[in-house]
Amino acid sequence: MRSLFKIALRNLRRYTRRTLLTSLLIVVGVVMVLLFSGLAGSFKSTMIGLITDSGLGHMQIHRRGFVASIDSLPLNLNMSPEGYAKVLQTLEAEPEILASAPRIKLGGMLSNYMDTTSVRISAVDPDRELAVSPGLSGRLIQPLINASLLAPGQVIIPERLARGLNIEPGQNVVLVATNRDGSVNGGQFEVVNLIEDVLGPQGRDAYMHIDDARTLLRMDQQEVTEVILRVRDFQRLDRVAAALESKLAGFTTSQGAPAFELHTWAKLSPFANIANMIDVLTITVKIVMIAIVLISVLNVMLMSVFERVREIGTMSAMGTAPRTILGLFVIEGGLLGLFGSMLGAGLGLAALAAIKAAEVSISFARMDNLVLRPSIDPWEVAAILGIVVLVAVLAALQPAWKASRMDPVQALGHV
Repeated sequence: MRSLFKIALRNLRRYTRRTLLTSLLIVVGVVMVLLFSGLAGSFKSTMIGLITDSGLGHMQIHRRGFVASIDSLPLNLNMSPEGYAKVLQTLEAEPEILASAPRIKLGGMLSNYMDTTSVRISAVDPDRELAVSPGLSGRLIQPLINASLLAPGQVIIPERLARGLNIEPGQNVVLVATNRDGSVNGGQFEVVNLIEDVLGPQGRDAYMHIDDARTLLRMDQQEVTEVILRVRDFQRLDRVAAALESKLAGFTTSQGAPAFELHTWAKLSPFANIANMIDVLTITVKIVMIAIVLISVLNVMLMSVFERVREIGTMSAMGTAPRTILGLFVIEGGLLGLFGSMLGAGLGLAALAAIKAAEVSISFARMDNLVLRPSIDPWEVAAILGIVVLVAVLAALQPAWKASRMDPVQALGHV
């Protein structure tokens, strides 16, 4: 076997130009895949982290039917105190849940005493909200004071809305909301901060203290609209969601229907469709790379067999077994794939490291200066190298089979 590798290496060196050109094509294909996978994966991870950490959370639990009617923010689909207690009890028994936070969602009218506009509001428990949405503070225009998001009597409003109404932090505004019974109530609040937009349902929400929302809506009970969850390991999100959903299914209404519904971020954010598209594009690029390797190696091996017909005939006439000839050409194809993929992997990883060190930033939607920190799983790199070598071997099989089946007499007479 060692002698076959030596002969294969010698044959590749005999046709240096062809070997280099074929290897170059493989190198380009591998570099393309690594760059695209690293950059696309970085963009995807950055956006998912931004969306989930800035308000959406990893998962949300609602009373059944709320998400289907989320545009109208129906107060009649809030969780009762008893229902919320059952949810908390279930979460406490789940070690994979890192933090949870209650919210009340409502719609209202915001006035600066001159102009009025509609606004969506997320009423939160400030400390628990920052535990499930650690990136929320990064969206604020002004830094937090005493690490507190807000206090009773204060609100945070979207930056674009504030610009439209000429509202600055420190000013007072009036919030008016309609409670479940249809009566209207209002109150004066201080604008303590402004918040940037982000993709997702909570992208343009104003924030207020959950106790203020209960007062504004004249709630007699400590009901909540949703519970936001953060898991310890985001990679295990789907598994944790399935386990938690199974436990919540044990709670039913008087009609026997499930009382609660759980949704992961992917079911709530429109970016999930873009993330899926990125995965499809990554697979497409890998298929293109496979096609490049297949065509390149197949072409060079066919040419090698055609140019070495008499050599193959001589080997056969000397008693070389067909399987040995087959193995020789297969090894040549595999070495082409191995050398090209290793060089491509080195260049691709170096390029990713350079981009990471340069801290390249991009803009997406209304978000600017998103820094890309590309990285790629070592297992994915190993898988790409393995695929390239495997495809190169498979591409060499047909020419190798043809060479091993040549008739020695006809091969020696080939001109």
